[in-house]
Amino acid sequence: MRSVNRRLRRAVTFASALVLATTGVAACSSGGGQSAEGDVDCAKYEQWGDLSGETINIYSPYVGADQERLENSWAGFSQCTGAEIVYEGSTDFESQIQVRIQGGNAPDIAFIPQPALLNTLAQQDVLIPASDAVAASVEAGWSESFSDYATVDGTLYGSPLTTGVKSYVWYSVPLFEAGGYEAPTTWQELLDLTARIQADTGQRVWCDGFESGAATGWPGTDWLEDLVLRTAGEDVYDQWIAHEIPFDDPQIVAALDEVGKILKNADYVNAGFGDVTSIASTNQIDALTAVTDGESCYMSHRTASATFDEDVTVAPDGDVWGFYLPGTSADDPKQLVGGGEFTVAFTESDAVESVRQYLASDTWANDIVTQGMVSANTGVDASNAPTPQLENAIELLQSDGAVFRFDASDLMPTAVGGGTFWKGMTDWVLGSTTAQVLSDIESGWND
Repeated sequence: MRSVNRRLRRAVTFASALVLATTGVAACSSGGGQSAEGDVDCAKYEQWGDLSGETINIYSPYVGADQERLENSWAGFSQCTGAEIVYEGSTDFESQIQVRIQGGNAPDIAFIPQPALLNTLAQQDVLIPASDAVAASVEAGWSESFSDYATVDGTLYGSPLTTGVKSYVWYSVPLFEAGGYEAPTTWQELLDLTARIQADTGQRVWCDGFESGAATGWPGTDWLEDLVLRTAGEDVYDQWIAHEIPFDDPQIVAALDEVGKILKNADYVNAGFGDVTSIASTNQIDALTAVTDGESCYMSHRTASATFDEDVTVAPDGDVWGFYLPGTSADDPKQLVGGGEFTVAFTESDAVESVRQYLASDTWANDIVTQGMVSANTGVDASNAPTPQLENAIELLQSDGAVFRFDASDLMPTAVGGGTFWKGMTDWVLGSTTAQVLSDIESGWND
């Protein structure tokens, strides 16, 4: 939908796009045990048959470290089936995919990072609908909300791929332990905990930063999205995204006022950086880093897959750990805001269909989890995650009744989600009122 937004939100710094291939041979031991090429259990890939001599091209926004994780994830499949998977990543994916389609050079498969882009491509009649087998895997492995994002006019076109969870609070383990503080289970408990820490220490509790270059303001949109989902519910959240209710609807006003109980309180923010207005000029990564030094800051709101320096121990007994940003009741299902990608196909062939089925399966979901990426597939064994951090994110996604919604700003028109919404949240911490900011964003929607 907008490549600058996607690039700035990714946790890793992407290198230039590369074209690499993962090749394999169809040589598995009898009985489906180990492959002749290495310690790979080929039995789990037998259902996708012999794909020797087949080449499948995959195009996506992932480059750098995440590209390596993807290629590693399907190395066993490629080795055991004989399929050659040629992967290309691009930081300009959202614009280049259209260029390639128009030039008659569409990939066999692409990983689409935005439901809106998937919808556009489906309307252009360039996507191959999901087969019954892929649809069955989606139904078995993901909640209905995921399949809804990949369904256009009643037809399923994509299967969910990886998932990012944003609804998280990172906290300083040493500071919490020193004060005897525990993670809250409701929003009110979070407010009470904040007040208690401030009263005990006289220090500001939270650190936050909205500065992100051309995308300054987007971290603030995550706060509002989380609180809309928690205070108004998923139906209102969906109406808000679709502009079926105005941006300054009383329910949105109430949600932003709840955020203000933390971010607009001069006694609570911005630890280590300045007053409330300093949020606008503080880099969002610097704000998160401040939680890790054991001195400056108690809490910061960031994604569950946030990255930290190598010398920082991320664990319940480490330097920093996180908890789910709680809702209004401890008994409510987990309400998660995040992002993700969908696998779609532009080529109709048996080989492409086999790869689509594999990527829609819990087999691949577990393969990618072992590489350090998150899948919301219910068939994932969370213990396969290489870090406690990712294991916790998977457990949140798999919790009973979990509600997942895509980042609202990414689903709104670019002028709003990547424009007036970002600017409005920045204006808000600089002193504008809730009513004025939301009214301004609403006006921008209609421009």
